[in-house]
Amino acid sequence: MERTHRWQDWDLDVLLKRKRDTGLSTTLVVPARNEAATVGDVVSRVRSALMETTELLDEIVVIDSDSTDDTHSVATAAGAVVHRSREIRPDLGTHPGKGEAMWKSLFVTRGDLVVFMDADLVDWDTHFVPGLLGPMLSDDSVALVKGFYQRPLRGHAGLEESLEGGRVTELVARPLIALEWPELSWLLQPLAGEWAVRRSLFEQLSVPTGYAVELAALIDTHRLLGADAIAQVDLGRRAHRHQALGDLGAMAAQILAASRRRSTGAAPDRVQLDQHRVADSTGSGEIETVRREITLLERPPAAGLR
Repeated sequence: MERTHRWQDWDLDVLLKRKRDTGLSTTLVVPARNEAATVGDVVSRVRSALMETTELLDEIVVIDSDSTDDTHSVATAAGAVVHRSREIRPDLGTHPGKGEAMWKSLFVTRGDLVVFMDADLVDWDTHFVPGLLGPMLSDDSVALVKGFYQRPLRGHAGLEESLEGGRVTELVARPLIALEWPELSWLLQPLAGEWAVRRSLFEQLSVPTGYAVELAALIDTHRLLGADAIAQVDLGRRAHRHQALGDLGAMAAQILAASRRRSTGAAPDRVQLDQHRVADSTGSGEIETVRREITLLERPPAAGLR
């Protein structure tokens, strides 16, 4: 059974009553790296709407992943509890990456239901949070909720709205799912950064330290609980800054490694990715090779590390 909803399907007062009746606590986690320009708006708007005006959220936590800008101070001033990823459980070491920040959040948050939102949102609204919590508060069998949204894309006719995912989604993740995990093909935007999960599930999962955390969580949830434990919610509209094409190659490698590890049981911890371009600075047309070492590490289930 495919569970697809719209954020308008849930009345906020009904969700608040359900939260009180069940005794479930809720946390918003915002992983952030050098997002001083946008993280303050994300935190302050959600805090005002869902902690001060209502009590749908019990805590807002920003995990600062080795930022070199003012992300930490901006998020703190906006009202979040902010932790530097490398300072959480230093006995476990530290790795760069979004997945690492999300995994580390399990050691410094308390919510039974955890919502993840990216810090670089520039066109969004606070209904994202109740929209993602709705399926889990309404149905005990739902353990993971993915968001999807209209994304503004510039085409031949100007700015257009699209339900397509990003370039890594359409060129890598979606074909990979069709080949290896067709049971998940109904999900519109499997790599979306806005999603929610029950803590009891997430702390049982192996978590890639980098970009592949969303795909890995979907595959592992399907394998542990079945596709019926997954829901998706139309959140309306969302915009964010686009990554450089070279950075997308690193993201794609992480997606492929996470899938390979789950289909074959093995994948390397690192890979060297060579990317080639014309060296414009010389004016000679010479080919320049940029070699990136990409970390493909995964963290073990947090439940065993309490």
